[in-house]
Amino acid sequence: MSSITLPLRAIRSSLRFNPLIRKNLASMATAHTIQITTDNTGLWQIHQDESAAKKATELLQADLERHHVYFNHDGFHNHISHHILSLYGTGATAEQIKKGYVENESYQRPTMKTHEKVIEELKDWDTAKSRVGKEQYYPDFLAFFQSEIDKLGWEKVLRKYMFNGDERSEDMLIRMFAGILHPLIQLMYGVEWKQPAIVAMGLAQAAVHQDNLRKFLLTAEEASKSSPTPMPSIMGLLEEVKSNEKLAKAAKLEDGNKIRDGVFARAWDEAIEITSRVKVKPEELDEKTAEMYHTSIFEGASAAFHPGKQPKFDFFLMHHINVNPIFMAINDQDWIPIESKVRLLEWKIRMDLVQYAARACPPLSIDSITSYVPKDKNMGPTNEQLSRIHVLEDDGHAIKLFRAVNLGQKVVEKYNDKDWVKIKGDSWTKLSHLVVDSVESSGPRWVRGAGEPAAWQDVPDLPEADEGISDKLDQVHL
Repeated sequence: MSSITLPLRAIRSSLRFNPLIRKNLASMATAHTIQITTDNTGLWQIHQDESAAKKATELLQADLERHHVYFNHDGFHNHISHHILSLYGTGATAEQIKKGYVENESYQRPTMKTHEKVIEELKDWDTAKSRVGKEQYYPDFLAFFQSEIDKLGWEKVLRKYMFNGDERSEDMLIRMFAGILHPLIQLMYGVEWKQPAIVAMGLAQAAVHQDNLRKFLLTAEEASKSSPTPMPSIMGLLEEVKSNEKLAKAAKLEDGNKIRDGVFARAWDEAIEITSRVKVKPEELDEKTAEMYHTSIFEGASAAFHPGKQPKFDFFLMHHINVNPIFMAINDQDWIPIESKVRLLEWKIRMDLVQYAARACPPLSIDSITSYVPKDKNMGPTNEQLSRIHVLEDDGHAIKLFRAVNLGQKVVEKYNDKDWVKIKGDSWTKLSHLVVDSVESSGPRWVRGAGEPAAWQDVPDLPEADEGISDKLDQVHL
């Protein structure tokens, strides 16, 4: 039995602290001050030591006060808070947490100054409309949401600005899915760790992203209301995407944005037809969340194999795995309406489908996973891989992927008797090894467009007769 099994059995109640702990956390963490305690380790549910808690608190506060939301002028995201909490929440030491921060601090852009009067103007949506989607107003949105949280608390602010059903909350919800889901990922760490300041960061980040997904998300949602057929399995929908030649070949290697310039530009009707079949009933929320989580892991892991090449996860599909714990966290909040939880899940599934098409529909096969032989021939439990991932020079993506995959196992296992479950038993352990093996190996850490052969040209070849790869790989990629 893995040494993380016992603490993770409490995963469904992991966000429900006892009242005393909740009160203490609330009294220390504010919209301006981050406070991490030894018992507040997120969904992994371990107990940390005081030195690690203090170091995580110190560095998260430094990131909040010193760094901009993007580390360059091309919209590349600051991942420091994700990185620190993922390390801390999986048991990294204070020294390892500091190492992760130091390795990524130097290239961050400094915080920007707020604009006079803008923070007050953001209270009025008609005025705020002219500020959204513009990164220069990130510090203003951050200060605005911090002020709102000071007055209302982070839960009421989320309900008001994400789940209220008015024009402003609709706009924010749409922007949450922009930027390869980064605003949603940022928000995840605030909700999971109950940190009002990080919740404010997530809302502010969403506010300065574009709303390019508006037409797709709302059109597919409206079309789903008139779709007469029950929702197929998510795996079945992925197979439909792959078998639809126009949709599967819509994205081209030269496209700047493969969803916008490829899938939507060349196969809009096909994308709407398939994604409109996503319809989750309120009573299905728990199982469909688990199915979504499982299928995104299966899709990403299967796509990590390419004939003759070292395994590498796709950069974009990886984000669709890394964000998944927020759905566990959101579902555990009894103040969020069930209809909002269902809607958020439906949008995520639809985005999973179009992202799969945008990555040129890499193969979907359980054989490549079950036949994988890890680099470490003595395939030990997940905790034994933590020592490798904690010392990796990383910008946060790798530890987030490792954490999300292992949390996913516990979400899925209670549904092992369902037909949609493909990953079972020691295949989960193999996936943990696959994550670490792939990020440790030479060459680029990720591929971008795993279904496109050209995306693999810089990935090192496998040595002949390599034992760390599926012997069925050539067959499943035919």
